[in-house]
Amino acid sequence: MTAIVDYGAGNTKSVTNLLDRLGQQYVLTADENEIWEADRLILPGVGHAASAMDSLEKSGLIPTLKTYQKPFLGICLGMQLMYDFSEEGGVDCLGIIPGSVKKFESDGKYKVPHMGWNTIQTDPKNPLFEDIPNHSYVYFVHSYFVAISKETIASCAYIFPFSAAVQYRNFFAVQFHPEKSGEVGQKMMENFINL
Repeated sequence: MTAIVDYGAGNTKSVTNLLDRLGQQYVLTADENEIWEADRLILPGVGHAASAMDSLEKSGLIPTLKTYQKPFLGICLGMQLMYDFSEEGGVDCLGIIPGSVKKFESDGKYKVPHMGWNTIQTDPKNPLFEDIPNHSYVYFVHSYFVAISKETIASCAYIFPFSAAVQYRNFFAVQFHPEKSGEVGQKMMENFINL
């Protein structure tokens, strides 16, 4: 059973559609007990970091998210919220993964937000990308990014290279939208479910 965090800032419908296609059981929940009982957890996200953190604060789930021991996947804004701090609204985030989220600055050649299909360079040894060819195309929509770090397991180049996916202990996160990334995104979600 997969738990999807319901906090009013997630693109939950497209995530549940993907899990439906994979024949997976899931629960969309803000209930701490349901989250603890699940086999894995997904934190989706669209919108603004400061308002999303406000919603998470009101949900009372922050201590649960920070101490979750099973496979955890943050998607897009959900990934950014896992870091210490975001420049989007100048907000302290969950502090699960060390580092800060910064805003893309357009160089005149590239538009911000980074929107559409782009290739990722993956760590083939990481189980999240098992049987996914390197330089596969995935779908991005974001104006903020996380720099390359020792947690990076996939990178993308737009203006400059940034983290497209990271892993810190049992916490995985992707900047792209697997639920909008066709067969590649579906395979990545299968890999997450099978961790």
